[in-house]
Amino acid sequence: MMMVLSVISLVTFTACAENEEQANQDMPDEQNESNFGSENNNEAEEALNEENDTGNEAANNNEAENNAVNEEEENENEEETEEAASETNEAAEENAETNEETNETNLTENDSEGGNNNASENENNNTEESEEFSELEQLAVHFIDVGQADATLFKYSYEGERYKVLFDTGNWNRNDVANYLNDQGISSIDIMIGSHPHADHIGQMDTLINEFDVSEVWMSGDTTTSQTFQRVMDAIEDSDVDYYEPRTGDIFDVGPMEITIINPDSLTGDVHEGSISAVFKYGDTSFILTGDAEEQTEQAMVNRGLDLDADVLQVGHHGSSTSTIQPFLDAVAPDIAIISAGEDNQYGHPHDEVVERILAADVDLHGTYVHGTIIVESDGESLNVLTKEDGTVTPPSTGQTAPSDSANDSDINAENETAETEEESSVPTDGSCIDINSASQSELEEIIHIGPARAEELIDLRPFGSLDDLTRVSGIAEGRLADIKDEGKACAR
Repeated sequence: MMMVLSVISLVTFTACAENEEQANQDMPDEQNESNFGSENNNEAEEALNEENDTGNEAANNNEAENNAVNEEEENENEEETEEAASETNEAAEENAETNEETNETNLTENDSEGGNNNASENENNNTEESEEFSELEQLAVHFIDVGQADATLFKYSYEGERYKVLFDTGNWNRNDVANYLNDQGISSIDIMIGSHPHADHIGQMDTLINEFDVSEVWMSGDTTTSQTFQRVMDAIEDSDVDYYEPRTGDIFDVGPMEITIINPDSLTGDVHEGSISAVFKYGDTSFILTGDAEEQTEQAMVNRGLDLDADVLQVGHHGSSTSTIQPFLDAVAPDIAIISAGEDNQYGHPHDEVVERILAADVDLHGTYVHGTIIVESDGESLNVLTKEDGTVTPPSTGQTAPSDSANDSDINAENETAETEEESSVPTDGSCIDINSASQSELEEIIHIGPARAEELIDLRPFGSLDDLTRVSGIAEGRLADIKDEGKACAR
């Protein structure tokens, strides 16, 4: 078995060797053939190489030409690109310039449009304000001629409702305010204001409360011991009127009218310092009334930084030199000034320096002692002044309270009779006494211990029921009162 395998292996090996040798013989032949082929084709190869070289040269030439062409094209392209870029830049610059011009134009147009819009808005606002003012009916402010006293009526209507505001009510010994209101067809008063409790400002308030339908009464809160003040407070208490004491900064809307209180800030005990002062604003027009506010009070109003600008000023304290100081007049800067005073009054009101100060400020000045009742009309934008030359009426006065108030007449008559009885022993029989209820300031100064200041205060505190009431005057106590009685010049009728 092993011999058979060996023989087979040997045969196989021998066959393999022969095949390998043949293969080796074949491979050189193939290689020879390949080498031979190279030898036989050298010339062709050289020709081919020459041709290839020529082709390469041509190709190189073509390549050079192509390169030149390409360079030329590239240069042209670069130039075209540069030209295009330049043109693009120029176009961009032109566009930028155009855009800038457009923006400037747009800005100008926008500014113009904005200005036009603002002008239009302002015009619309002015139109709205004008329309608002045009809706206002006429306001008539009556500075009533009530002699040496004050009474000012604000009368207007709005949306079918009538409004009446009365600032001060005339003197205690007259009935002209009641008569004037009756002549005006007035039966009700919305607000009645007593600037301070002196008899020439609240003198007829009790009568008006009793005779008219009064909704509300404002007073300063200061008090006096005068019979006039007591009668007023009794009338308020006995009626169903509302009572209020306004203070600086209070603002009230009475229909279309706005009332702003500018005094008093607080009470000091001086009734003049405590005078209610107010700005009455109607549309774009305004009025300031200050009662008997004097120098220190006017300066306080200026110092508070209040808006005092107004078209019409009722001159304080009847034109006394104690009021209308220059800083206050400058702050108000009125176009029109009204003085309420009696003709040939014993105080010499208005004082010359006040008149000169007002005229020097180029203010149109009117006085009830010259022009009678003065009416200032307002439509909310402009003012018109009417005087007795235009037909305004100075109300008559009987020297007593309104005839229609017979009960009040009886009380006053009884009061006067009582006063006369009480003072009978103090009145000289020859009738030569100086009546402290009617004497002028210069006459009062003839009485012992009565100088200019006390004479003015005495007049403000009238009426007096008897000489004993003189202790209400500052500086007069029991000792000086005894001197006055002993002198025998003074009496109270």
